[in-house]
Amino acid sequence: MNAPLRSILHPTDFSDLSGAALAHALCIALAAKSKLHLVHVSEREATGALAFPQVRHLLVQWGLADENDPPWVISDNLGLEVDSADIRWQNPAEGIVGFLGQHSADLVVFATHGRDGLERWMKGSVSEAVLRRLAIPALFVTLGARGFVSQVNGDIQLRRVLIPVDVSPPADETVETVLGFIRLLGVESIMLHLLHIGHTVPPLRTTLSDGTRLPPVILRSGNVVQSIVDAAIEFDVDLIGMPTAGHHGVLDALRGSTTERVIRHAPCPVLAIPVL
Repeated sequence: MNAPLRSILHPTDFSDLSGAALAHALCIALAAKSKLHLVHVSEREATGALAFPQVRHLLVQWGLADENDPPWVISDNLGLEVDSADIRWQNPAEGIVGFLGQHSADLVVFATHGRDGLERWMKGSVSEAVLRRLAIPALFVTLGARGFVSQVNGDIQLRRVLIPVDVSPPADETVETVLGFIRLLGVESIMLHLLHIGHTVPPLRTTLSDGTRLPPVILRSGNVVQSIVDAAIEFDVDLIGMPTAGHHGVLDALRGSTTERVIRHAPCPVLAIPVL
């Protein structure tokens, strides 16, 4: 993710779980000075709830805005543009498909329910359409997992990162993309853990194009998902960054895949990177 983030999409249902993901989406948008789309989709009459007051509340709490600042003042002061859409009489997948058809996004920030999987997003043919169309990175913030953005003060705690690597896609590309995302957040120094489940280390340069020296790849054997989750817990990482297989986009690859199962059990957010 070396290209700039111009636009971020965060689907929200105004729940506490969605609030944790909102804090991540907002923090990333502030760091990247990108547009933030907040989309609420309801199968019933719209609730009338608006997402921008939630954004304002966080910005005030983080000391970045005053309570009475109008949106245009916040935009001018912070370089942040927030768009809030309330879509009614559609299921969530249909609403997101329609919204993405009219608005571009470079990153989607999802709230998920962890061990219950991505059930809300994985049902029916409409959701499959979402999976096929979304070919951009997605950050998954899971219920019960420790996020790397504080809802209290907006601080970023991103110290250790786990990147599972393999022969395909090339490990170098995966590492470069994850490190590019981290640098967008203004984080310069991290402890990087590279993990391969197998007996032979995949081809990987020892030094990246920007001079970053990579640590040795850790080899583990056994169940791939459990090995990744165990390593994330062992190294107390704040983020897992991993590619998703398949050519239909990140969520398409999540269906029953290694990435989806890692997201369900991960102790921290997961950045899923599509392999096109």
